[in-house]
Amino acid sequence: MTWHPILRAQLADALLAAGPDAPTLCEGWRSRHLAAHVVLRESSLTVGAGIAVPALAARSDAAIDDLARSAAGDGPFRDLVARVADGPPRWHPTSWAGDAANVVEFFVHTEDVRRGDGPVPPRELDPALVDELWRRLLQTARLPLRRAGVGVVLVREDGQRRRVRGPGGGRGTVVVRGAVAELLMWVHGRGAAADVDLEGDPSDVAALRSLLPVA
Repeated sequence: MTWHPILRAQLADALLAAGPDAPTLCEGWRSRHLAAHVVLRESSLTVGAGIAVPALAARSDAAIDDLARSAAGDGPFRDLVARVADGPPRWHPTSWAGDAANVVEFFVHTEDVRRGDGPVPPRELDPALVDELWRRLLQTARLPLRRAGVGVVLVREDGQRRRVRGPGGGRGTVVVRGAVAELLMWVHGRGAAADVDLEGDPSDVAALRSLLPVA
């Protein structure tokens, strides 16, 4: 099944429900900044490159700020969210990438909006989507955990587990437990708003928490 069109629609719905000035989990961004980020990620090669290339980050941030500023009113914000819902032009690389580029992006950003003003009840997710998120999590976890030092084992609610990083330098392993959605949010730097439990030697847990804080 192809998930990114469904997740795109859910993100657009969350943005519309929040309005232009709702807080998000992205530091310094209101909901209109997040919408601007998604639109420019899919329509501007400079902004897309700025996400990955530090030398272009300032230009990328300025473009996002400018577009967000233009969408401060309800009408302009609805127009901006319509662009989120419409997706990228056919020439843009993100239009070809499908689930690989967009499943994690859209799911996490939807939660950035939903959780921006504090805890909310978890969404009921299709079990097939949970499995897709788990697969994407295992593909993406190694990069944010590369400097962890400790080993990391992820354990989902149904007991499935996977080691995503081995220990180094004589350190131990930390077991991180939670629902797949919560593990995904934690790995992608949203641990302060994620419901996960870390188990292991206190010094190893502290080392991992210093890299990826939790609530």
